[in-house]
Amino acid sequence: MIAIVTSPDPVLNQKCEPCDLSDKSLRKLAKSMTKAMYKNAGCGLAAPQVGVTKRLVVIDCDQDDSGEQNPIVLVNPTLEETWGEEVVDEEGCLSLPGISVPIKRPESARVRFFDLDGEEWEIEGDGLLGRCLQHELDHLDGVTMFERCDPLARIQALRDYEAAMAAGAKPGETSC
Repeated sequence: MIAIVTSPDPVLNQKCEPCDLSDKSLRKLAKSMTKAMYKNAGCGLAAPQVGVTKRLVVIDCDQDDSGEQNPIVLVNPTLEETWGEEVVDEEGCLSLPGISVPIKRPESARVRFFDLDGEEWEIEGDGLLGRCLQHELDHLDGVTMFERCDPLARIQALRDYEAAMAAGAKPGETSC
């Protein structure tokens, strides 16, 4: 199983390179990332979170108790537009286990991306999907929750993270 990279690994703060749409290894990477996302109870995972500096994201915000999985693979995604009220909500991250952080984001987002067959798509969402899209695309630009939260929350988040890691926090665990 592919391992989740945790902070302070420098790969999490690197800007990712575009994927070559003809690269056949993207399917294997996306499959491994999807398995890791589900295994760690995540709703999104970006390639740098598994140590790969490529613009590739997997998300599934529609998981339910039935166990049905509907992952979406986004290759070379770009954030086209955000709109709506700025909402502060707690976010967790598989690469920052043991904590959740209050992050202010617009409630809705629209993203353009390619699928693994090279076909172009758009996805838009609000609520959890809108937040997840913004969070995962931040990872592709080397931005973590630490950089996204306000300065006072960042100080507290860094302290909480240090304590969580000392206590043995693993990906998928949050303070919520």
